[in-house]
Amino acid sequence: MTEYLIRRTLQSVLVLLLITIVTFLLIHAAPGGPKTIFLSPNLSPEVMEQQAENMGLNDPLPVQYFRWLGDLTQGDFGYTFKNNLPVGDLVWPTLGNTMILMGSAWFLALVIAIPWGIYNSTREYGFSDQLASFIAYIGFAMPTFWFGIILQELFALKWDLLPLSDMYSMGKEGDLGDLVLHLILPVTVLTLGFLAGYVKYSRSSMLEVLDQDYIRTARAKGLGERKVVFRHALRNALIPIITILGLDLPILVAGAALTESVFNWPGMGRLFLQMATQREYSVLMAITLIIAVFVIIGNLIADLLYAIVDPRVKLGRKGGAGA
Repeated sequence: MTEYLIRRTLQSVLVLLLITIVTFLLIHAAPGGPKTIFLSPNLSPEVMEQQAENMGLNDPLPVQYFRWLGDLTQGDFGYTFKNNLPVGDLVWPTLGNTMILMGSAWFLALVIAIPWGIYNSTREYGFSDQLASFIAYIGFAMPTFWFGIILQELFALKWDLLPLSDMYSMGKEGDLGDLVLHLILPVTVLTLGFLAGYVKYSRSSMLEVLDQDYIRTARAKGLGERKVVFRHALRNALIPIITILGLDLPILVAGAALTESVFNWPGMGRLFLQMATQREYSVLMAITLIIAVFVIIGNLIADLLYAIVDPRVKLGRKGGAGA
């Protein structure tokens, strides 16, 4: 296990290094080059050249990259080009806000979806199964921004039961009760999206396992259905679900840009859209790198959970999860 962890950590560092190179080069691939993006077109050529020299834009690309990477290793994401604000001061608060929103929706969806999918696998095509399929189709087909606007129209504007948008009401910043009220509508929108996939994944995974020969053997020996499902089938059925959860982990920090925009939630997805329209590439690079780190962490956690759920998985060996 230790050898596997060391090898995966080294692989992750290499992947992250490659991501920094690609992200850095994206700036220089932008139309017109970084000088036309970062410097005011109203300045005289002499002043623009002096600013470019001060910002280090005239240095060779490798020099610029390693200078930026050196600052990055010290936790310095740089500054915005329009207002000269520290990028970290913009990104870190929105990361926490996004994790509150996405984490609430993700946890709620898991608590509902996985037990519901397991239940439906034992009562295939029953009323509960058909209801879950209907909700899944709605969740997959319905645009999240449209659903969010409908909820705002009904619960905030027409019936005045819940706040329309934002994270807190004015003057109630830090109030937990007020935060919960503001979470209800966006979390409902996001939970429906998560629920649609997780119910179907957990149901289909359980159905595949329940059709195996060893499950039929367990039933033939007279074991109760509860023991068959939870003691023999569930552990193997969780492996595909863990894969999906590991892939979805970066969503918790990437945010849902459309939902955050509809509800004016100060999260990372909304910030990404704002900075993209303003062409603040230093902020976009910081967000991209943070998401990349969570992608790597999600994959690593998923691989480790394979061994916990299924002892047959040999990490780091050919044919196992680490192969």
